[in-house]
Amino acid sequence: MHLLNNLQWRYATKQFDTTKTVSQDHILLLQQAIQLSPSSYGLQLYKVLIIENPEVKKTLKAHSWNQDQITDASHLFVFCNYVNVTDAHIDIYLEHTSKLQNTHIDHLKGYGDFMKSKIAELSNTERLHWTKRQTYLALGNLLNACAELKIDACPMEGFQAEAYNEVLGLTDQNLNAAVIAPIGYRSSNDESQYNTKVRKPLSELFTTI
Repeated sequence: MHLLNNLQWRYATKQFDTTKTVSQDHILLLQQAIQLSPSSYGLQLYKVLIIENPEVKKTLKAHSWNQDQITDASHLFVFCNYVNVTDAHIDIYLEHTSKLQNTHIDHLKGYGDFMKSKIAELSNTERLHWTKRQTYLALGNLLNACAELKIDACPMEGFQAEAYNEVLGLTDQNLNAAVIAPIGYRSSNDESQYNTKVRKPLSELFTTI
């Protein structure tokens, strides 16, 4: 499997080469990989911001424990989950389904009503946690796609979500910064790339029942 070789190659990059930039062609491929990510009901209840503006990255660094990856990386991906899920989100999904699958939208009403009823059973806190978890599925696809393209990445939770929300104007868009990932190319000075990857042995990680 080429995937296993790619996963052996990747690591959480600590230092990026500030002289190298990810091409727009590769950014588009990464967007497509994220677009194809699995999500609950297929709703994709998140939005992904791609930050390349140096001034914005500099501002965000101050709210990311001053970690250099934020400013040194080529691009910063910010995965944002929707805070409040409404029937409108489902209606939009049904419209897309009707168009792309050439199905009359009336035929999808039953499935739409089912989704609405199940989501209505969740508390606001449960909905928030649910939509936040969806972003991690998309993050996983980003990391795998980066590894295939030999683009370095570093998934990060070390940032102040409230500050990100304010700087990026997310709250007014019903969004919340859930997880981030700077991407670019590793610096030759990053000693972490030479470390042996540490993972639990298969016998300890898996149990077959």
